[in-house]
Amino acid sequence: MTTPANSQGQILVVDDQAANLRVVGTLLTRQGYAVTTASSGDEALARCRESDFDLILLDVMMPSMDGFEALTALRGAMDNARVPVIFVTAAHDRDLLLRAFDAGVVDYVTKPFLPEELLARVNAHIGLKLTVDRLERVAREREELVSLVAHDLKNPLTSALFASELLLEDQCKPERVPRYLKIIHESATDALGYIHHYLESRHETRRGNGNARASVSATLHWLLQRYEVQLEATGIEAELHLPPRDALVAIDERVLRQVTENLVTNAIKYAPGAPLTISARMGAPGYWQIVVSDRGPGIAPAQQRDLFKPFTRLTEEEDGISSGLGLSLARQIISEAGGQLWYEPRRRGGARFIVELPEAGNGGADNAATRPDPGHTPAVDHE
Repeated sequence: MTTPANSQGQILVVDDQAANLRVVGTLLTRQGYAVTTASSGDEALARCRESDFDLILLDVMMPSMDGFEALTALRGAMDNARVPVIFVTAAHDRDLLLRAFDAGVVDYVTKPFLPEELLARVNAHIGLKLTVDRLERVAREREELVSLVAHDLKNPLTSALFASELLLEDQCKPERVPRYLKIIHESATDALGYIHHYLESRHETRRGNGNARASVSATLHWLLQRYEVQLEATGIEAELHLPPRDALVAIDERVLRQVTENLVTNAIKYAPGAPLTISARMGAPGYWQIVVSDRGPGIAPAQQRDLFKPFTRLTEEEDGISSGLGLSLARQIISEAGGQLWYEPRRRGGARFIVELPEAGNGGADNAATRPDPGHTPAVDHE
């Protein structure tokens, strides 16, 4: 039996006496806890497989499976081994209590118990458990944020480093110096913009919120200009196909650049010397697509299913600093803006990544149900 409450904590109460379950359940529910009851060790195991709990009140003396046996079984069934368990027992045997603590019990309550004592012990242990959970969640979120910021800074810093290395070469042509300096300045500006973006409100900026606008044509021009030097250095001939009319899509301009430059830098990294096409076209009604296609080796079918998984690298990076977050983040960003990002192999070899976004003012997320499945989008090769 489960009693809903206002989620101050989830508690499992295990006792073979229905009266005890009723009394303890009522007491804890009145304190705002969500209470689930079980009348045996086997039933408790079933409940733990169905739900996560923040604390377990476990009767020691039960038929079939006593508290110690149930505790061992529950530890094996729970994902979180740190869920505190309080024994409820009528025994005052010192050896039994010592055995209970050795088994991992955090506390005990003797029957008959005072309601105030039971609540005090429950409040203390569940409060500690929820505090630890919050600290772990904050630590995970902080680690994720650090990974995201580091990843987003990698592209502009790599561009700045590349341009500065060219400037330091003895054969650097004087007429190219202003271009390299501009790349360094723009890359540094982008890096600072990403930092500001995360410090202020990462999620609010990324979502297509009705006010965000990005020009598809301007983004394509920016991509070609920003990576012109790196494309030339890797022997890649890039071809640009602009849309028949300039389109505005519902996403922040800096964020769209962030996504599409990940696709271009991947082509530079994995398909050097192969032709690259960056194009735009109409997608589903009310949507525009940006397509980045190369004639490199493509991605093996066995690896395609892992392509958008976070922290998954299909090859080892020579610089050793790739986090494997790029495509996963790009898909997440596009999804938050009401669009889609997917991969298609090309018929005569190569890779194609397609970004589809709602046209500004068309309410992308609301139209998601009418957008066709990516697998049904016809592939178009620009030869």
